[in-house]
Amino acid sequence: MHPPRRSLIVAAALVLAALFAGASVSAREDGEGRFAALVDITGAIGPATARYVSTALATARERRAEVIILQLNTPGGLATSMREIIADVLASPVPVVGFVAPSGAHAASAGTYILYATHIAAMAPGTNLGAATPVQIGGLPGLPSGREGNSDSDKDDKDQAKPAASQDPMAAKVTNDAVAFIRSLAELRGRNAEWAEEAVREAATLSAQAALDRHVIDLVSRTPEELLARIDGREVEVAGERRRLHTSGLPVEILEPGWLARLLAVITDPNIAFLLVIVGLFGLIFEFSNPGVIAPGVIGALCLVLGLYALNMLPVDYTGLALMVLGVAFLIAEAFTPTVVLGIGGLIAFVLGSAILIDTSQPEFQLSWTAIAAAAAGCFGLFTLTLSYVWRTRRRPVRTGAPAMLGQRAEVLDWSGDAGHVLTHGERWQARGGKALARGDCVEVTGIDGLTLVVRRSSGTANRPGETP
Repeated sequence: MHPPRRSLIVAAALVLAALFAGASVSAREDGEGRFAALVDITGAIGPATARYVSTALATARERRAEVIILQLNTPGGLATSMREIIADVLASPVPVVGFVAPSGAHAASAGTYILYATHIAAMAPGTNLGAATPVQIGGLPGLPSGREGNSDSDKDDKDQAKPAASQDPMAAKVTNDAVAFIRSLAELRGRNAEWAEEAVREAATLSAQAALDRHVIDLVSRTPEELLARIDGREVEVAGERRRLHTSGLPVEILEPGWLARLLAVITDPNIAFLLVIVGLFGLIFEFSNPGVIAPGVIGALCLVLGLYALNMLPVDYTGLALMVLGVAFLIAEAFTPTVVLGIGGLIAFVLGSAILIDTSQPEFQLSWTAIAAAAAGCFGLFTLTLSYVWRTRRRPVRTGAPAMLGQRAEVLDWSGDAGHVLTHGERWQARGGKALARGDCVEVTGIDGLTLVVRRSSGTANRPGETP
């Protein structure tokens, strides 16, 4: 074989090898994004859940996931957090599949809205959804709570309830806004908008099979793997474009919440946030009362900042917060100016403020009376301790200042005429007296004139000079 021909063959082989290598690298890169991301939403929906979902959707987008599964098992939550999640789902460039699972789970209240917002909605057997009345997602008190179920036998009762609800303009306003919101989601995804309105106005609920029959969801599946197999080949509209899903056999990867979401999940519990604020206030009070201890001040400042940050993310009634701060201020004033009235008033203001601090009807985001009672007991203990110190101090003899010198014994150091110097409490004092005294005599202080002690010869021997009677 001629050398030129041999070199051409070698060059062609190198080019083919490079092409195959590039193809394999491209295939690997494409394969890296071929997975299904699972985001598990369990429990009440709050600020921590919204942060977790937002971060998970961003991670799935960056890693080029084929699809995102929102696995729901929630009794509802805060309206603000629910709307944040829905906004993220609607803006996601990756298709989002809502899946109420496992069996026995439910997507009530806010969970129903989120399920309606997803590109594909699915439920596991033995699950249910509905009861989306605004009062259950942090709405205003007094809104119609609705009735569970939507059978024909309840129509008369529902018709009778409508005039009562319409008498409250604010209730009607919030309910109509919620109806318009969920109907817009239903129309966007092509689902049953009539039942969505029933879920809001009448707290209607459906089982998995009933939801499928009424075109509220798209399919019923037992597991995420089965769900991926059944939605393979479906077309969904994402970011204004039609996209065909290729999900059969995809591995499912659970996206765990990050450390910030975990921290938020802890501190946004109203009871934890409430106790953080109380510990922070008491820590700062102790530091200001005993400057230089440092540790209570540092711990108190950290707890107070974390507590206020958590309360800022929760639906706080600022009247309750103001009453709490006023109560603590009264207790601080009681510690410095004992009057009893300030202490009792501060305790009452603190308990009332704590009771109305969280402005939501969602049970998972309300303060427990146990936490309120514990904090009130701590305040009452501080109040009682302060009063006991004050009472014992009033009964003790004065040990400082001019009154403490009266009646004290002193020893004459030197004397000339009616004046000289005496020693008492280890200090040298100028003194004067009406009688001539000699060095070493024991005298008693009867008064103070500026920086001069008025003394007289001591007639008793109960105390030695410098001793406290």
